[in-house]
Amino acid sequence: MLFPGDADALLFDLGRVVLDLDFNRTLGLWAGYAGCEPASLRERFLRDDLYRRHEKGEIRDEAFFAGLRSSLGIELSDAQFIEGWNAIFIGEMAGINQLLARAAKRLPLYAFSNTNAPHFAYFSGQYAEVLGHFRQVFASSTIGLRKPDAEAYDHVVRAIGVPANRIVFFDDLAENIEGARQRGLKGILVNSPDDVARALEALDI
Repeated sequence: MLFPGDADALLFDLGRVVLDLDFNRTLGLWAGYAGCEPASLRERFLRDDLYRRHEKGEIRDEAFFAGLRSSLGIELSDAQFIEGWNAIFIGEMAGINQLLARAAKRLPLYAFSNTNAPHFAYFSGQYAEVLGHFRQVFASSTIGLRKPDAEAYDHVVRAIGVPANRIVFFDDLAENIEGARQRGLKGILVNSPDDVARALEALDI
């Protein structure tokens, strides 16, 4: 439950909260280059240790794509991998720009995303307008920490500079919301922008 005056800062995940994603676009483009069916790539794609290390900035893009060549069984160039990788972004979530603009008039806004360097570089330019509502975007590949690890939330809370229980955090994954709540943040599970709108109304924003 949220009430007016419950927050000193708002913290937003990006994927499927601010920016809409469709991994089928990525698989389709890679499959087109490789001459195979997207379904076969979906079966082989794993969010494994290599994936997580790439999101934490521990390995370079070249090493990650080399791993994908092996796990997916396709021979794409790094440029082809990046083109497909960034095809996942399909636009802003409907109505989120207006909601963020309204909220930013009342409270400081921040973003925290588990994301890799190619994605960060791409969406920072492609969606600069909507991302401009945030005072800072914390990217896992930049800070070397990712949700739902406790130290990731602690790092972001320290950087924002207000108590954890005065930060409302919006994310589309239950495990990330649970991780945030365990570190004292108020967590809102987002299934659509309507969940953001209802939370802002409860905060009288």
